[in-house]
Amino acid sequence: MSEEVLQQASPGLIPGSGTARAAKPTRLSPSFVSWLQAGPMMLVFLAFFLIPLVFVVIVSFWDYNEYQLLPAFSGRGYTDTFEGCIAQLPDLCTIGRTYVMTLKLCFLVWAITLFIGFWVAYFLAFHVKSKTWQMGLSLLCTIPFWTSNVIRMIAWIPLLGRNGLVNSGLVKTGLINHPLEWLLFSEFSVVLALVHLFTFFMVVPIFNSMIRIDKSLIEAAYDAGATGFQTLVNVIIPLAKPGIVIGSIFVITIVMGDFITIGVMGGQQIAAAGKIIETRVNALQFPAAAANAVILLAITFLIITMMSRIVDIKKEL
Repeated sequence: MSEEVLQQASPGLIPGSGTARAAKPTRLSPSFVSWLQAGPMMLVFLAFFLIPLVFVVIVSFWDYNEYQLLPAFSGRGYTDTFEGCIAQLPDLCTIGRTYVMTLKLCFLVWAITLFIGFWVAYFLAFHVKSKTWQMGLSLLCTIPFWTSNVIRMIAWIPLLGRNGLVNSGLVKTGLINHPLEWLLFSEFSVVLALVHLFTFFMVVPIFNSMIRIDKSLIEAAYDAGATGFQTLVNVIIPLAKPGIVIGSIFVITIVMGDFITIGVMGGQQIAAAGKIIETRVNALQFPAAAANAVILLAITFLIITMMSRIVDIKKEL
């Protein structure tokens, strides 16, 4: 009786039987497991990036009038964007100057954040010996993110204003006779705010690359007679290149689409590509706004593609 019960419970294994055998577990193919693991992220990427992006591209080719969308194929969103540009050649039209200004601000912010981020990461990786202190100081860089971007941006206004702390201090010390007008609502204030907001996105990837550099390589360079500068150029920078590229992509993509910081810190006097999109949306000209978004995305994608040729980002990620 007990043997029958056991056979019913596990027919593949009968005690005392010469034909006893264990049931083989079902194995999934490695490719199926890989797709299964990547599936949730692919669905999120599809739902929140690819599908909205396809809709933006489609709407950019719709027609429109003063108060409604017209779902008919039209390139009006693009023609209106570049209206009069050819006639003004070799001078740049308004949209051309706007994109040039956006690229200029992006380049300045990228260069400054790269300089600051590289040396902060270098100090953390090679001059702070304790892992605990390295992690603690790197987390210290996140303190500004405990508050809103808007609050951190607006905090510069009382400092840089005509009657702000900086101008008042300079006047009282006799270094200047009149308040400096260019400290606020200018390109300087825009770049300063953007650098303050986004340097962290440059520090972390570069620090992550530098912390993985084998210290014996640096010692070997010094033993071979290399100077500090030669070691920096020939050893540290090439090995930190993935972090530099990744940090640069973060900063460039964020700055290219920023319009709030540029609008507030520029006193609504500095045009940017993101500001054009905002203006078009407020005017209910959604195809024109979508067309500008596609143009901005194409320029940003071109910059990222050029930077991606420097290092294989997929390998690093």
